[in-house]
Amino acid sequence: MPGNVKQVNWLLGLVGALTGAAIGYWGFFELARQGFYGLILPGALMGLGCGALSGGKSNALGIVCGVLAALVGIFTEWRFAPFIVDESFGYFVTHLHELKSMTLILIAAGGLFGYWFGRGRAGGAWLRRSKPVVEAQRPPRFVDEK
Repeated sequence: MPGNVKQVNWLLGLVGALTGAAIGYWGFFELARQGFYGLILPGALMGLGCGALSGGKSNALGIVCGVLAALVGIFTEWRFAPFIVDESFGYFVTHLHELKSMTLILIAAGGLFGYWFGRGRAGGAWLRRSKPVVEAQRPPRFVDEK
């Protein structure tokens, strides 16, 4: 794959990731207003946005997206429920181990989904699907019957 195409794929993948993260952040707070706790949503939608626009499969882009998805999950949890003692983000990050185990599991799951979906797929996702290359087909072999 030429370098230019790879750079464009990465750039579009990151644009899709940012868009997905924003939609997931908004969706999390909409669900929270209804009484649901969908902390996995920002990370998973970040991965879906990245994979949808990346135009190909890239494990490196998936890793970047997975790490960013976990960070978005941490940021979203901080905005939703900061610590009472100190509401700063720095305090929140240094005291992540004090969060409930389900919260940590959902943040990690969001990171895993961010990685898995952020890798994209060979041939691109439905938004940037490339036409499959069809190899020349050989004529069928006929076996002489005796």
